Order: sequence, then C-alpha cells, then structure tokens
Amino acid sequence: MTGPTSAGTALPRAIGRAALIGLLLNAVIGSSVFGLPSVMAARLGDASPWAWVIAAVGMAVVVACFAEVASRFTAAGGTYLYARVAFGRLAGIEMGWLTYLVRLTAAATNANLLVIYLGAFWPEAGTRLMAPVVLALVLIPLAAANYRGVKTGVGVSSFFTVAKLLPLGLFMLVGLLALGTGGAEPVTQGVPPAGTWTWLEAVLLLVFAYGGFEAALLPLGEAKDPRRDAPVALFTTLVTCTVLYTTVQLIVSRVLPDAGSHQRPLAEAARILTGPTGAALLAAGAVISTYGYLAGSLVNVPRLTFAMAEQGDLPAAFGVPHPRFHTPYRSVIVFAVLVWLLASSGSFISNLSLSAASRLLTYGAVCLALPVLRRRDADVSPTIEPARLTLPAGRLIAGLGVVFSLALVLRIAPGEALVLAATMGLGLGHWWLVRREGRAPEGVPGDERG
Repeated sequence: MTGPTSAGTALPRAIGRAALIGLLLNAVIGSSVFGLPSVMAARLGDASPWAWVIAAVGMAVVVACFAEVASRFTAAGGTYLYARVAFGRLAGIEMGWLTYLVRLTAAATNANLLVIYLGAFWPEAGTRLMAPVVLALVLIPLAAANYRGVKTGVGVSSFFTVAKLLPLGLFMLVGLLALGTGGAEPVTQGVPPAGTWTWLEAVLLLVFAYGGFEAALLPLGEAKDPRRDAPVALFTTLVTCTVLYTTVQLIVSRVLPDAGSHQRPLAEAARILTGPTGAALLAAGAVISTYGYLAGSLVNVPRLTFAMAEQGDLPAAFGVPHPRFHTPYRSVIVFAVLVWLLASSGSFISNLSLSAASRLLTYGAVCLALPVLRRRDADVSPTIEPARLTLPAGRLIAGLGVVFSLALVLRIAPGEALVLAATMGLGLGHWWLVRREGRAPEGVPGDERG
C-alpha cells in the first residue's frame, strides 16, 4: 500500500494513539469555536445551536468514510494518498493541491483570529503595520520546533490541546450552571426565521468548524499503529467537538445580547457571566487555541508535500528528511512562509469561507474512494491492505457523504468557485508536467491510471 518509498522508512514512527487524538483535536478546535458563534447567532438567532447538530450529523457520515479508508493505510499523505491509490495519479495530484489549499487557508484563518483576540490585550497588534510582525513572531518558534523533530512538534501541539480545552471547559461549566440556576437571564436574539438557503450557508461555514481532522491524517507515516488508531481518534474527536460546539453556541446565544454583533463572542459572554476576569480568560484561551492550531498545522501539513515528493509528484528535495533531525524541514519552512503571507493579506471570514468550500471536494473524493477500495478487496489485489474498520452499509454511507458534500458545494460563492477552479487547473498542469517527465517511482500504486 505504501509503495517502494514509504514515509515510514524515512521518518520515525513516534506518534501514539493519545498523541494522534491530541493532533486531531488540535486540528479541529481552532478559531471556529471562538469566532463562529456570533456569525451563527446573526444568521439563525435562537435556532443557531441546532445548526451545529445538523452539521455534526452530516460530518459524521464523512468521518465514518475517512475512518474506514484510513484504516487501510500506513503511509503519509492523507487525502492525497487515498485518492491516488483509488483513482490514479491525476486524482491524487488534484487532491494534493486542494488539500494544501484547505490547510493553508485554515491556518491563515486561525492566524487572523489570533491577532483579533490578541487585540484584547494589545490593541496595536491588529494594525496594518504590526499584524505581519506579530504573525512572524507567532510562526517562527513553531517552525523551529517542527524543524528540529516530530516529537518536539507533537509535544508542543499536545500541550496546547490541553491548554485550549481548559478555558473552554470552564466556560461551558459556568455557562450551563448560570442558565440552569437562573444566574443569567436568557436573551432572545430577535433574528427572523431563516430560509433553506441561509441554513445551507450556515452549515457550509460549520464544515470549517468540524473539519481539519483530515489534516491530522497527513502524518500517519509517523504513527505507531495508524490503521488501528486513526478510526478511534476520528470518532473520539467528532463526539468531543459536537458536545463542545453545541454547548458553547447555546450559552452564547442565550446569554449575550445581540450576539451577532461581537467580534469576540465568548469573551463577551464570559464578561456577563463572571466579569472582566472571565473575559480575559476566554480571550487568552482564544489566543492559546489558535496558537495551538497553528502548532498542529506545522506538524501535519508539511507531511503532505513530503509524501507527494516521495511519490514523485513534487521535486525530490521535498522528500529528503533533514540528515540530523529526520524531519521534512523544507516543507516546514515553505508552509510557514505561505501561512504568513496569506494571513498578512487576508481576513478571518474570507479565509474561513474559502477553506470550508475547498475541503468539500476532498471529502467527496474520499467518500467515493470507499467503494472503489472495497472492490479492490474483492479482487484480492496485493497492493491493498484489508480495512481494520468495515462500516455496515458502507456504500450507502459513502453515497450520503457525497450527497452532503455536493449539496453544500452549491452554496459556494462565485469568487471561491473561481479560486477552486484555478487550483484544479494548476493541479491539471502539474499532472501533465510530471507525467511528461516520467518522474513517478516505478510501482507506486495508482500510476497505471495516471
């Protein structure tokens, strides 16, 4: 399954199950829980908590498909590798480009929100002159940690996963106690009932909130038992995030007057519940959360370009680990620079929308890959390992995942559709060049179709 140049032979397997769950939680819980409650309240009012539940049900179908597909693989690459093996080299390269776009815009989104919440302590941080400097100071230490070793990078990510969950857990506890005991008066938002298209647009944005799990599958070439641990980590993360997101939205929409007008909704809700100390704690929690998300991104995303280089789809230099630290150091540097450039030039909501729209295509592709890989099982192909997890009614679930993705794709704005089309056009040109040069390693799965 991993081909002749497995990531597992080049990079040390140092990620256990607990660390993988931490990477997944860190990859999912970022800017969305701190920035989206106000967006949902503005669009859906008191019904906004239900949007998180509906989005979770849709994402459960997608996550289930990822769990079965991931349980076959032991190499790095995630969605890129799954599409390449299932559909051929062209599909793999297209998914590689789309996945990189998703992860790049998601990281930039979190960087943007970090600057917004840092403004609660240092107002000048968000100014046009200071924001790029702040972003550089944020990214350089994370890039350095991941340059030096995966254990260091994963350790930083795990630390910030715990650090971000503590203030959120405290906020949930205080908020639920206040609502349950009458310590806070419920507020009616007064937003008119939303139509079908508004709900679809809202759920599209929430795909960003529940997404990111696919990023933590990129470094499975360094996981100790990836086929067994990936499904456990995926479902644990989905359940945790559903409870967290829905509860936070309920508290914000019931406690905060005119919740849709606040840039920092959790901090403002905490101010009402506990005073200035609570507001400062949640603002600090948002900074920690977004910083932790960036820490996880610097672990995950460089493994995509590393895997593509190993398979011959990017210059070989990206697939050469550091001689001393055994890390994909060139990929780490390139990703950090690109995040800095995009975050310095974009905004929170624009980067968020593009990231949410982009990942729908990758989700649909992995759902389609499930029945294809199952047919390979029936053919007893020597290149396909049996799935550690086999979903009941798997083909039906895969079909529902494709329908869910396509339904939300219909709500993509024209500008986002243009960016996606341009990205896929670049992927097509990329495939044509590497195919013409014949740079794919001999025997890599999927090459016979692309």
